[in-house]
Amino acid sequence: QVQLVESGGGLVQAGGSLRLSCAASGRTFTSAMGWFRQAPGKEREFVGAVTWLGGSTFYADSVKGRFTISRDNAKNTVYLQIDSLKPEDTAVYYCAAYVSGGSYSYGSSYPYWGQGTQVTVSS
Repeated sequence: QVQLVESGGGLVQAGGSLRLSCAASGRTFTSAMGWFRQAPGKEREFVGAVTWLGGSTFYADSVKGRFTISRDNAKNTVYLQIDSLKPEDTAVYYCAAYVSGGSYSYGSSYPYWGQGTQVTVSS
């Protein structure tokens, strides 16, 4: 079983930055972690992913250049750094544990999810 706990969300002014954290327990059988977000009234959206081994990262085109995903294997924690925040980044951000061999961008590839952390960007 994998348990995920996100933190770091909050209310930020446009142009600011946030770093979200996701602490994972029981990760020994997960090969990667992903970040997703869901804005009000919209479908869940893939943000990016990072592999535990090697730290390879993958990003949605819509966030490249402003979002940075990293991991700390010793702490079993992954991070999502968001810079130059925009009001349209307002969403609940979720981390998820990737287990299967499917695409990193598919939510169905992640059987374990955190509870989410709210990010609100004011203009």
